Amino acid sequence: MPAATTVVAGPPVLFVHGLASRGRVDWPDAEWGTPFAAAGRESFVVDLPVHGASFRPGEPLPPSAIVELLQEVVRDAGGLVDVVAYSLGSRLSWDLLAGGGVRRAVLAGLSPRVEFGSVDLAAARRALAGGDPPADELTRMILGMAQLPGLEPAEVLRLVEGLAREPFDAGRVPDLPLLLVRGADDQLTVGLDRLAAGIPRAHYLEVPGDHFGVLHTRRFQRAVTGFVL
Repeated sequence: MPAATTVVAGPPVLFVHGLASRGRVDWPDAEWGTPFAAAGRESFVVDLPVHGASFRPGEPLPPSAIVELLQEVVRDAGGLVDVVAYSLGSRLSWDLLAGGGVRRAVLAGLSPRVEFGSVDLAAARRALAGGDPPADELTRMILGMAQLPGLEPAEVLRLVEGLAREPFDAGRVPDLPLLLVRGADDQLTVGLDRLAAGIPRAHYLEVPGDHFGVLHTRRFQRAVTGFVL
């Protein structure tokens, strides 16, 4: 009998997680890998630097350095992928799209106006060492994310230091089919609809939830599979 073959229905899908998470936490197999495999799509779920099984560089990395690592994944995947990303993953993937090798993308939780350069890292590190909480809301929030279970707070803050070196470039408009998704109660992503309006091939979608609740909603999952598969 001839060997069974797997029908490949499209390019692999690269999943990129957020700052306060890891690849398999944001993108568990049961919700993403298994359904995509059933549709004939291979999945690449990465851990960003200082997260999960990824390396700890020991120095701040700017976004461009992390994007280069993602470009290596794209090359290893055959040179063409679809991208599904969330929060920090969307910020990095925005730059990844400009380098080619991406057919279409879903960017969820992308903040067009909140910059890592606004985080008071000195205050965050003092608080981490037992000092007073940071005075500003953004720094308190980032510090809270860095202290979530499974993360190394000092390493995450070092990563934020590197991310702050290169501001988000909203003028770097991707020229490919793009779905931008925002949680209706997510204050970090206010203005994403206006960003989408200036991108000729972009679609914009609001789903229920805040910045941390969007990923695992059925409506978000249906939107992603409908756009990518």
